[in-house]
Formats: sequence, structure tokens, C-alpha cells
Amino acid sequence: MVRYVYAFTEGGREMAGLLGGKGANLAEMTRLGLPVPPGFTVTTEACRTFLTTGGEPAGLAREISDHLSRLEEAAGRRLGQPDDPLLLSVRSGARFSMPGMMETVLDVGLNDDSVLGLAKSSGNERFAWDSYRRLVQMFGSTVLGVDGALFEEAMAGLKRDRGAADDLGLDAADLAGLVEAYKELIRREAGESFPQSPAEQLQRAVLAVFRSWNGERARLYRRREHIPDDLGTAVNVQRMVFGNLGSDSGSGVAFTRDPATGRTGVYGDYLADAQGEDVVAGIRNTVPLEELGRLNPAAFDRLRDHMATLEAHYRDLCDIEFTVERGRLWMLQTRVGKRTAEAAFTIAAELADEGLITADEGLARVGGDGLARLMFPRFDTSAVGDPLAHGIPASPGAAVGAAVFDSAEAVRRAAAGEKVVLVREETTPDDLPGMVAAQAVLTSRGGKTSHAAVVARGMGKVCVCGAEEITVDLRRRRFTAGGTTVEEGTVVSVDGSEGAVYPGAAPLADSAVMRYFETGEHADGLVDAVARAMEHADGVRRLGVRANADTPGDAARARRFGAAGIGLCRTEHMFLGDRRQLVEAMILAGTDAERDRALGALLPLQRRDFAGILEAMDGLPVTIRLLDPPLHEFLPDRTELAVRLAAAEAHGSPPSAHDAELLDAVNRMHEENPMLGLRGVRLGLVAPGLVAMQVRAIAEAVVERRRAGGDPRAEIMVPLIDTVEELRLVREEVERVLADVSAESGVGVECPIGTMIELPRAALTAGRIAEEARFFSFGTNDLTQTTWGFSRDDVEAAFFSAYLDKGIFKVSPFETIDREGVGRLVEIAVAEGRAARPGLKIGVCGEHGGDPESVHFFHSAGLDYVSCSPFRVPVARLEAGRAALPGTETGDGR
Repeated sequence: MVRYVYAFTEGGREMAGLLGGKGANLAEMTRLGLPVPPGFTVTTEACRTFLTTGGEPAGLAREISDHLSRLEEAAGRRLGQPDDPLLLSVRSGARFSMPGMMETVLDVGLNDDSVLGLAKSSGNERFAWDSYRRLVQMFGSTVLGVDGALFEEAMAGLKRDRGAADDLGLDAADLAGLVEAYKELIRREAGESFPQSPAEQLQRAVLAVFRSWNGERARLYRRREHIPDDLGTAVNVQRMVFGNLGSDSGSGVAFTRDPATGRTGVYGDYLADAQGEDVVAGIRNTVPLEELGRLNPAAFDRLRDHMATLEAHYRDLCDIEFTVERGRLWMLQTRVGKRTAEAAFTIAAELADEGLITADEGLARVGGDGLARLMFPRFDTSAVGDPLAHGIPASPGAAVGAAVFDSAEAVRRAAAGEKVVLVREETTPDDLPGMVAAQAVLTSRGGKTSHAAVVARGMGKVCVCGAEEITVDLRRRRFTAGGTTVEEGTVVSVDGSEGAVYPGAAPLADSAVMRYFETGEHADGLVDAVARAMEHADGVRRLGVRANADTPGDAARARRFGAAGIGLCRTEHMFLGDRRQLVEAMILAGTDAERDRALGALLPLQRRDFAGILEAMDGLPVTIRLLDPPLHEFLPDRTELAVRLAAAEAHGSPPSAHDAELLDAVNRMHEENPMLGLRGVRLGLVAPGLVAMQVRAIAEAVVERRRAGGDPRAEIMVPLIDTVEELRLVREEVERVLADVSAESGVGVECPIGTMIELPRAALTAGRIAEEARFFSFGTNDLTQTTWGFSRDDVEAAFFSAYLDKGIFKVSPFETIDREGVGRLVEIAVAEGRAARPGLKIGVCGEHGGDPESVHFFHSAGLDYVSCSPFRVPVARLEAGRAALPGTETGDGR
């Protein structure tokens, strides 16, 4: 029989898949002997069954009743007991942390009778009514679907009437009246009364948490974080402890290290006379955790001891939620904490130095996405004036955008291509779409553990919280700071590293990490941590990392960034600019002599290009792709030419003979779908002299570099192969030209000849093609297009957002390799290619070569190297190292 409920005393952190992260860690803390209020966990299996069948799993009610009876027996009180009630919290807890994305119901068990008993047993009437109004509000919005804003409006109206700055300004009578107002709201909006039965409250709260797994914000968060939809959430039912009993009570969140920088110390927030939800909701500004040391030294010392225990046990940064109830400390939750990229590298290095983790474990805990963020520019603060305001630096980085004041406006403007900064008093889970769309988040309330801070850090978004100098006016859609008013649409700059907000677009300065990759300069501890991770990754990785580079400057930069060669040098980029006229002359040539003259003029220019790149990559392989795009792409736009000719005719001027000739050529070469037309190897086979000119330029550049004492290692790659016969014909021509140049120069020129695998047929016949190819390089951009039947330029704008929203894509297949389809073709081609030619060198040169998750796939598929843009080379190096570690996930390693 399936078991659905486990007591905290029965589990451990190794059961996170079944108990969820929160339940597993509560059990682990219980196992460690820390002061955890007793409770039990309803498993993710129960949630999955409920979501699949639409009904409560058979036997679940009995199991919950049995565990509740044990809680009641241990406490000496019954749930909702009229004279001294046992109260419970009901919280979600998925396998992977999803902060604020699902539902919570606190103070379950209170009703019109037990609230009076709670007032009497606690000796605090205000506390009792405050707890009851929290339950009615949470139950109404979470279980009964009443708009949470209606409860907030009722609270705000009461505070205005009483002249109260916050909820602490309301007395017991005020809160009792608010409870009645809330219950009337529920009757009006939900069509039923707030349930007085404690058992019914518990049963409906558990099922509501199950349903919240498929809530809109939870689904959006999972898509953003690539969390599978079929995991479900556990539900944790726990005896309530109260931080809202007075000044000797409170709640807080602590981190064993700074989640923004990774520095050791005391980090976190504390709020006296408050429950835990108040801390993250930002309804009042918290005080630094050190303040607890002044208010309650004994509880603070115990907390510090427990923090040290947990960090040593988990061997990582721990995020801890706690409550102090009348001076007594209770531990409510721990988890391995989310952190910024800066903190991830710093903590990994320091824990390795402390002997808590190995170098391999340290590498597994950082990731390419985080490294890329550290390479982003930061504001040049020496070039800006005074900031508008300061707040808490919750998530580092620099971002510029137009201020917007609600999630919908952020989404609307971002969809139109505008960069925005979402400004709120505090964020709620409903603001998630706007946070995803925004470049940065700015709030006037909250701290490092507020919703805005936690979610922004998880997404790598710039965030400043608790900027108290800012007054946000949502109705007028503006904020004021000092004497400055910032209207919606006004550009501001947000510095998440320093916690500052500047007017206008502040200038950016390169990051220290970028300077390290450019110059090798070790500027600070963060750079040292990054350098250590890179050194270890280079030491363990199997995959080589090359760069896609078309100029000597790009090649030199790629080499500084650690590229071991060029995996793709696109020759078409060398035909642009001033050389376009020579290409036009080649296309328009009416005789062999005219075409040879045009090709002859292009030859020395291409030779010079290749010589510069080979010099920059001296001693390293340079894979040069022969011309790939159709020739008409080098001609003027068809419409533009027609308009020019029509305009000349309209003005009575003689039309340009050259324009007329060009238009005739464009019309003659026009294709309905150029992507699948006369390009790549097809162009080389039907355009006389084109392949020979390019190969001669390569060979002569090799000779030039050899005579200069260099070590050029050019490789020639044929694009868009469909059949082995195509490659055989081109290879024969390439070898003839290489032999001619060798004979003419007296310098032996040997260039390996290979092909791109970028069409499904080529992948499926790779064994035949390998007979003629010394190497393969997967062009995954075109392979993705032709496998899916997509034209990338069209489909990304047309329907990709809808496919992502509907869950058809977890991520764009142009961003991360489609393992099931395109990846399967890659695996087939690798296996059949190497079966035909053992030792066949295989790489990838599409954009996927710099994507962290895709790098892990290419490692497992057995490729020899990946190639990506120069600025992605460090990311690829790091992820190639992580891919070589057993069991390592992609992304940021957390």
C-alpha cells in the first residue's frame, strides 16, 4: 500500500524527491537535534495522484488523522481546542526551491471559539485576533480564491481610519473587527462562509497547496528555472510557533554567508513581533540580524551555533528561517541557499580552502551562466553624480531601463523591445512576469530575504530592495526621492552591487572578471576564485574549446580568453564593405575572362585576411568554411533597386545601366526559400572558380606564414553537404589547388578537408560522408532549422513565445540543443562517422557551442571540441570541465 505521510522524525535530506526540499530538511534538522516544531509531511506522490485523478488519494485522510493525533498527544492539546488550541501551519515544499510561488496557510485551527481560548491561554488578546485575521485572510485567498487585494484594501482602510503607520498600530478590537470584515468579504466573494471546523480547514488547506503547483506563477517560475512540471509539491504540516506574541518574540531569516558576495559573517533580517511571512513580504522594514544579539543575546548565540552546525553538515551556504517565541528559538526551515554568481565562486573557493569540499565539488557548485553574468559590465561610478537613493544591494550587476510600476506594463514594454526597471513598494509572487521581463527590480521596502531579493537572485536579475528614500505612488505611476520625481517611462540606472539608483543612463565600466580574461590581471578575491575554478576546469575537461572568429582581432581576443583554435571562420564576412563591388562584378560577369578578373581581385584580399587570422592563432587549428550563403545576399535589395529605377524614370532621368543589370541578376537569382536553395557546396559546384579562388587564398596564406617562421594550421570545411558525392567532387578540386600552390611555392601545403553536418540527410548518412572527410563540425543552427522545419527568422517572432507559454518548448531549441531530435541526429552521425573512420575529429560550431546545457550534451555525445563566440569561450571552458565531473548538473550548479 502506498504511504503518503511521514513524520519529521522519519525522514532525512536524502528523501527530497519524496518529501520535497523543505520536508526533507525539516527532517534532517530534527535528526540533528535542532529545535524544530514537530510535524509531518504529505508526500509529492500524494500531490501527483491528486493532480492526476482530481481527487484526494485513497487513505490520505486517515494517514493525516493518525499523524495529527500523535501531534495532539505530544502537545497535550487538540487542533482547535476551544480553551487552548493546537494550531498548525500548512506550507508547500517542492523538490526544488520555488520561493513564494505556491501557497501557505498559517494558524489553522482557529475559529470563533478557539480565538477566545487562545487569547486567554496566551494572555495576549491582540495576538490572538492578529493570528485569526491572518488565517481568515490566507484561507480566503488561497483556498477560496478571493482576490487578495480585497483583504489588503480592507487592512489599508482600517489603518487609515486609525492613523496607524503599520499593523502594529491596530489594537485587539480593531483586529476583531477586521476579522468580521474579512469573513463578510468571503461570504460575498466566495459564496460560502469561512469554515469553523478545524479538520475541514486542514483538509482544504492541504488540497489547496496541491492545486497551487499548477498555479500561473508556479508554472511560469518552473519554465523560467527549467523545473519539470511533473514533480508535484509536498505539504508540510507543523505545529505553530509564534513570533507575533510581543516584543520578546519575532521572526527572521539568516544566511551562514552573504548570499550576494559570499563573505563570511552574520547576514540576515529580523522583525520583532512578527510571523515569518511578514519578513519576506516586506510589510515592515526589517532590522539587521545583529540586532537580535542586542534584543535577545541568548537566542542570538544559539542561532549562531545552529548556523555553524548546519553549514558544517551541509558543507554549503545555508538559508535559515527561524522564530523566537517569548525568548525561545525555533528553527523552521533550512536549505542550501540561493546565491549570486559572485557569491557562488567565492564560497566554492573558501569552502575548498577550509577543507569542507574538494576542488571537484567546488567546480560543480559554479556554472557558466553565473560566469557570464560576472563578465557583464558594471557602472562607472566615477562618471555619475549622486544617486537618487540607496537601498540594500540584493542582487548584483548593472542595469538601465525605463521605470514602470506594474508587472503588466513591464511585460508590455519589454515585448516591444524596451528595457525596463520594475519599481514596486514590494513585490509579490504575482509580479513574477514583470520581474522576468525587467532588466532590474527596485523596491522601497524589504531586505535581502524579501520576495524581490530571493527571486531576483535566482534569476540573475539586478535588484535593489528597501530603498526607503523612495516613495512609490502607484496611482500616479511615479516615485519620488528627495526632491526628484521620476515619472513612468523615465530612464533610471540600478546598481545591484552597491545598492544605488541613479537618474538617467549611467555609463558602464568593464568588470574585473572581464579584465582578468583580457589581461590576466588578478584584481580581487572574486577574480582569484574565478581563476581557480577555470584552472581546475581546464585540468579536468576532455572537450576542447575553440572560437568562431572571422577577423584577426576576434581571433586574438579568443586566444586571450583561452580558445584552443578557431572552429569556424566564416569567409562570407570578408566579402562585405568595400569588397561588395568585386563580388557584384563576379556575379555580373558575362564571360570567363570577366569572372576571372573579379576573382583575381578578390584573391589577394582573402589571402591577407587568412594570413592575419593564421598569425593570431599561430600553432593552433583554424577551420575555414568556404562560402556558404547564396550570392544574391551580396547584391542590393530587390525592392531598393526597383524603387531607384522607378524614381529615375519618374523624374525623366536615364536609368542606371548598372542598377538595371543588378536588378536583372537579383530577379534571375531570386529564390522563394534561399535557406534551402543555391548555397553552400551547391554554390561551389555551379559557380566556376569560386572554390578554387578561396582555397588558393588559404594555401597562399599558409605559405606566407610558413616563410615568416609561423606554424599555420588551416583546415578547410565544406558547408551544407547532403551527399558524399558532393564532398568528393569539392575535395578533388581543393586537393588540386593545394597541389598547385605547393608546386608553385616549393612549400608543402596540407590542409585537412572536412565538412559541416547541418542537414538531417548528412547526419543519417554520416558513415558514407566520413569516407571523404577528415573531420566533421556540426552546424547546429541549420541542423535545428531543417530538423524542426523552422525558418528561424520567421518562427521566433511568430510563435515561439506561445510555444514557451504552452510548455511545448522548455527552452528555445536555438538556445539549447534539442536532445531528443537534433541531439539524436548528432549521436547517430558521431557513431556512424567514427565507425567508418576511427579517430574522426568531430566538433560543433553553432551557437549551441557556448550554451552551458548544450556543452554537457556534446561532452556526453563524444565530440572533441565545441566552438563559440569569443566572449563565450570562458563559459564553454568552465562547463566543459563541469561536464567531465560525474553527476554534475548544468547552469549554476545549484
